[in-house]
Amino acid sequence: MTAQYQVHGDIAVITLNNPPVNGLGLSTRQGIADGMAQAHADAAVKAIVITGAGKAFSGGADITEFGSPKALQEPNLISVIKVLENSAKPVVAAIHTVAMGGGLELALGCHYRIAAPGTSIALPEVKLGLVPGAGGTQRLPRVLGVEPALNMIVSGEPVKSEMLAMLPGQKLFDKLSASAESLAEEALAFARSVADVRPLPLVRDLKCKHPQGDAYFQFARNMVKGMSKNFPAPAKCVDVVEAATKKKFDEGMLVEREAFINLMFTAESKSLRHLFLAERAASKIADVPSDTAQRAINSVAVIGAGTMGGGIAMNFLNAGIPVKMLEMKQEALDRGIATIRKNYEAQVAKKKLKQDKYEQRMSLLTTTLSYDDLTGTDMVIEAVFEELGVKEAVFKELDRVMKPGAILASNTSTLDVNKIANFTQRPEDVVGLHFFSPANVMKLLEVVRGEKTAKDVMATVMSVAKKIKKTAVVSGVCDGFIGNRMIEQYGRQGGFLLDEGCTPEQVDKAMEKFGMAMGPFRMGDLAGNDIGWAIRKRRYLEKPHMKYSKTADLLCEKGRFGQKTGAGWYDYVPGKREAIPNAEVVAMIEEHRKALGITPRKISDEEIVQRLVFSLVNEAAHILEEGIAAKASDIDIVYIFGYGFPAHRGGPMNYADEVGLFNVVQAMNRFAQNPLDDAKFWQPAPLLAKLAAEGKTFN
Repeated sequence: MTAQYQVHGDIAVITLNNPPVNGLGLSTRQGIADGMAQAHADAAVKAIVITGAGKAFSGGADITEFGSPKALQEPNLISVIKVLENSAKPVVAAIHTVAMGGGLELALGCHYRIAAPGTSIALPEVKLGLVPGAGGTQRLPRVLGVEPALNMIVSGEPVKSEMLAMLPGQKLFDKLSASAESLAEEALAFARSVADVRPLPLVRDLKCKHPQGDAYFQFARNMVKGMSKNFPAPAKCVDVVEAATKKKFDEGMLVEREAFINLMFTAESKSLRHLFLAERAASKIADVPSDTAQRAINSVAVIGAGTMGGGIAMNFLNAGIPVKMLEMKQEALDRGIATIRKNYEAQVAKKKLKQDKYEQRMSLLTTTLSYDDLTGTDMVIEAVFEELGVKEAVFKELDRVMKPGAILASNTSTLDVNKIANFTQRPEDVVGLHFFSPANVMKLLEVVRGEKTAKDVMATVMSVAKKIKKTAVVSGVCDGFIGNRMIEQYGRQGGFLLDEGCTPEQVDKAMEKFGMAMGPFRMGDLAGNDIGWAIRKRRYLEKPHMKYSKTADLLCEKGRFGQKTGAGWYDYVPGKREAIPNAEVVAMIEEHRKALGITPRKISDEEIVQRLVFSLVNEAAHILEEGIAAKASDIDIVYIFGYGFPAHRGGPMNYADEVGLFNVVQAMNRFAQNPLDDAKFWQPAPLLAKLAAEGKTFN
């Protein structure tokens, strides 16, 4: 049982004990119900306290039970809350650290609530594409007021208990304890003080009205509509909170339940729940146990003060870890430091960072022109030019100066980490840490595991990733790793579509309508078209059989490298990100098409989306088969956090599962018939063909 029962004199204490966040799975729900029965059977017990063991009151529902028989098995959470409400003895929730989702709903079903300061309070179900499903939308407005409650429910963001306690007229907390440490004693004392008070107060009996009623909810709907066009849940949150103000409590509960069940079966909610579990699964490495001893990382060195080096350094400064930055020339260092200062000052100006925090972070940054000054640091990350000879020179120097046991990391985005490791006498200490640009903003970190990378190095860098607030995904060694290897096929398809009749704008608009943050041509302009050009030049030598459209090369020959030159597939006005279509670029594509003897055809948005997305899926199936990625969900995480794939579609592999792998293979067979495409590429990867034939999915 994952809930313990103890008696302290005349007070029974039920403690949820289901690490790490005391999730309300079937066993825990059963434990609460059993504890309540035991307390009622004991005449000596006058009141009951419910609390949580460890570092949470309760983080809410056990999401691993969603969609399984256990989720429906009685007692469900609504039944448990009824047991608390119907208790003949007072029930006090002693809330600390975290009370979220079903955990907060459980507390709202108690007669009284005492909270420790610093407790994070939230109803985050909207982040899973749902509305709260155990009375949260009906009870929270009654204790907080309609507007603060709706704001919390629609955003899903946590608010600290002391902030909520300051709201005028709030009835969420009957008391704030003096500290987290004194909560248990204060809860027992409070329970004794209310043991004989009757009638027992119920949240459901409180009034719930908004003075402007209809006008307020219409305003709320308009706001939500603009912010969440691809997600149905936020608008439903407004509906169910409105029901709390217009219907009797039990009728409002029925509205909430219906909305919850309907949303549970939407593609958007399935996708968001998939990503929730995928993100947690990505941090686990099958052959690296969770108790693997880690190396201490108390200081970091960064080689290179350019855009990437500066961004990488900021991640560590933000986490309070001292950084030593190395460059070959003082002016390069000065430029790098100036950029870091500019980034922080922009945050201060927008009131996202306090001046003292900014100064504190900058005080952790030191600079040097000599490798010998890096000797004492625990980890070094190089962010130098993407060329193997340059990396070789850097790693030979690092091998010479870094102390034994220091981790040597490369920020390479495509190069062979095994070759880089072999430039040293300690390949077991070498790992790839591929940050995405801008490195101080993008959440994704590809952790590239070399064939000799030590397990404790892997355990350490995964832990460091969490510390610097990155979502880390492990990749094996191959050209481009997971993300860039796949994006090359996506870019190739974009080029073929231009040859066959599309404009860059048509392709980008189709992908953005699908939900991508930006289409392939706007993305190329942002990254720099010269980067793709350099890769293609390498490909022409290494893989002469690989087919590309020549339009991107023609663009680069005109010096149109993208936003940094003010001209790429589109034109750009200095200081603005807006992509302005360019007639010369369209004419260049048309001339090239004519030179190839191609008659342009009308291409539907559906074909554009399928060719681009399924090209990602097919390459990803090869990546899975080769063991470069451990699981399909890791690939989804890479694309959501690194490449702007729409979260409501759950990543390319989840999207393929939703479409049905049989249908994906059928579409690929059609594309293979197109003489202007690459028929060989559209041969379904063996893993994809096998899963489709067996009626299975990637995830």
